[in-house]
Amino acid sequence: MVSGEAPQAEGSVRVDAWVWAVRLTKTRSQAAAACRAGHVRVNGERAKPAQALRTGDEVRLRHAGRDRIVVVSKIVKKRVGPPVAAECFVDNSPPPPPREAAVQVPVRDRGAGRPTKRDRREMERLQGRGPEAG
Repeated sequence: MVSGEAPQAEGSVRVDAWVWAVRLTKTRSQAAAACRAGHVRVNGERAKPAQALRTGDEVRLRHAGRDRIVVVSKIVKKRVGPPVAAECFVDNSPPPPPREAAVQVPVRDRGAGRPTKRDRREMERLQGRGPEAG
């Protein structure tokens, strides 16, 4: 064992390293930040970045506006390619919402100036906030 390295049981890896290695986040620092913010849960409990992860654990990750629920099927310590990463977990996540369900935000042309009262009322009606909405 290298000095300064935390002792880990055989067949376990840090949560932040595994989440990054199987490509659930783009960077390891994003994975660690998600752990510190409480967006990662292992078997229902909030996970710290250095928590040990073993085969069979359920990992819940709130990332990029959606929940990912995965069950660890293989432990990897280094980042792997997408085909290998897909074999490392069983994805039980709910399907992402359809793109039509996303809120449409009215867009004004650049340089169009300040909206008129009529423009503002039209934008509020589209957003469902105006008196004639619905």
